[in-house]
Amino acid sequence: MSPESLIAFNIVLAAAIASPGAALLYFIKTCVSAGRAAGIATGAGLGLAASLWTLAALVGLESVFFIFPWAYTGLKTAGALYLIWIAVQTWRHATSPLTETIRPRGRAFLSGLMVNAGNPKSMLFAAAVIVLVFPQGLAPGEIALIVANHLLLEIAFYTLFALLLSGASARRGYLSAKPLLDRIAATLLGALGLRLLIER
Repeated sequence: MSPESLIAFNIVLAAAIASPGAALLYFIKTCVSAGRAAGIATGAGLGLAASLWTLAALVGLESVFFIFPWAYTGLKTAGALYLIWIAVQTWRHATSPLTETIRPRGRAFLSGLMVNAGNPKSMLFAAAVIVLVFPQGLAPGEIALIVANHLLLEIAFYTLFALLLSGASARRGYLSAKPLLDRIAATLLGALGLRLLIER
């Protein structure tokens, strides 16, 4: 594995993390409603799940799902139902005033973990990028380096973003756009969940 391969992986990964998807919107809402610490914990959960999907892609979990399709179906169904539940709750409370909430870091971490773990398509994305960027036959040490690199990049991004969102101006900006942002997030989460349920 060359340094250029790792750099290319990081560039693609950074673009994927920063894209305005359901996970990022969920993270922003957590930061604003529950504070910096809960936001960082949520980001750590999102990052751990994403890096584990990268690990799964590197070690060939896709072939395991091919051999045992029930495992893929079970994981996909559970994840889809969780995403739909979050979507419904987010839509219902889109126009509700945002109050300061205390969210224990462990709960915030678990929520972030579940949001990204509930989407097996993340593994397919990781697999596609890995096939394009890295050579076949990676050594265990190289696999560990790629996964650790992925996790650290995710944590660094979400931690920095949580620090930026903790300011008063960022909070005011989010509150003014909250109904629209919540409905966008709910639509994205719900659409992802429904797609996971109906796709074969």
